Amino acid sequence: MPGNSQHVSFEAGTIDVIGVLHLPHGFYERRTYPAIVIVTPGSSVKEQIGATYAARLAEKGYVALAFDPSYQGESGGGLRDLEDPSARVEDVRGAVDYLVTLAYIDEARIGVLGICAGGGYAVNAALTERRIRAVGAVVPVNIGRAFRQAAGDGIDDTLAEVGRQRTAEARGGAQRRDPWLPDSLEDAKEVGIVDPDTLEAIAYYRTPPGYNANATNRLLFRSNALLLAFDAFHLVEELLTQPLQVIVAGRRGNTFSYEDGEDLWKRAPNSRDFAVIAGAGHYELYDKPEYVDRAVDKLGAFFAAHLATNRPIALIDKESIT
Repeated sequence: MPGNSQHVSFEAGTIDVIGVLHLPHGFYERRTYPAIVIVTPGSSVKEQIGATYAARLAEKGYVALAFDPSYQGESGGGLRDLEDPSARVEDVRGAVDYLVTLAYIDEARIGVLGICAGGGYAVNAALTERRIRAVGAVVPVNIGRAFRQAAGDGIDDTLAEVGRQRTAEARGGAQRRDPWLPDSLEDAKEVGIVDPDTLEAIAYYRTPPGYNANATNRLLFRSNALLLAFDAFHLVEELLTQPLQVIVAGRRGNTFSYEDGEDLWKRAPNSRDFAVIAGAGHYELYDKPEYVDRAVDKLGAFFAAHLATNRPIALIDKESIT
């Protein structure tokens, strides 16, 4: 009998992506199961938020796949720390490609769950990926909106700087990598950061138990041009036909995930529920049990309703599958 999780790899485009399959209790390879693809936030690796939600969904009977994004963590890709929205979306498609090769996955019952920026990437993938039958988004962030908002009137200056940096690198200069966040709470205090959301993010990502050595906290600078031009919710009104569950934190903050989640929910033609986890902040929905449990209960009910099947659970003959 396999354990509760398995390390796996699959191809997304030309890149080898490394993931972990979280398996339900009593998992038996000759039964069929619904599956959930977990899409993590920007800068996050599979051992962090993705593992938390994947493990909880496995407890509810789903095979849940969390993975490192292309160019990050243990996954391949030569431009390390690149945050490329098109690659992040292709990762989701590659994950579905992988799941449908597994005899114990019911390909008619595959859903996707995205957290933070991963919520935007999950939605964007679902626009054109009909093998995804239901979409969940927890504190979803349209990362393109977030980068444009942060740049303000300086977008053109940032794009010009990206161009200068790429020219320097093309001529043999060193690649530029900037921190997503200050590397420590001490560093944050030194530069005068007092915003609660930012401090909670630093505490989660840069201190145990959330800290993971595979998460570098670095963004390849050229990523800015890709992110500034990206809109995760473009064409949602026309193309997001799947049922949608949006979950946001009741305490609003500087991530604007409440506002992005509300915008997504209003625009999606098949949105089913907009749930507010009262008392929670954005980053508290990453790992605080009292909030994560409530979010996962909502997700479990949503996926149970929309990845349901009237067929009895089938025994399969793996030898007959070619």
